[in-house]
Amino acid sequence: MKIFGHPWIESKKFYRVYNIEEIQSLEVGGIALLEPLIESIELAKYCLKHSIEYVIPVGTIKEAIFANELGATYVICKEESGFMIQPIAQHYLFDTQLLILISDEKEIAKLALQGMDGVVFADVIQ
Repeated sequence: MKIFGHPWIESKKFYRVYNIEEIQSLEVGGIALLEPLIESIELAKYCLKHSIEYVIPVGTIKEAIFANELGATYVICKEESGFMIQPIAQHYLFDTQLLILISDEKEIAKLALQGMDGVVFADVIQ
């Protein structure tokens, strides 16, 4: 299980980006955080073409499937959506990993038992 944003674990930071110039100027090791796919399809295609790690928020199975097909490194969603998406991701062997947005480390064990790929604390998002 991956954990982003916990004080004990050094992890990459997610940087909100809104255009190609911001993607090009990402810090080394930073991960581009795009807007939902409907608003950022061209940025997702750019990241895919240039092998740039990116994360995208999703709320539905369909959005997660498209994000996977467009090469997203990670998708972020709320717990409820994650419970629907994770079985699909496992069945179809997604390369994209599913991260659940959390606010308390107490949630980690429960999400690990549910087979989630990882968690992200809000603090890691720049």
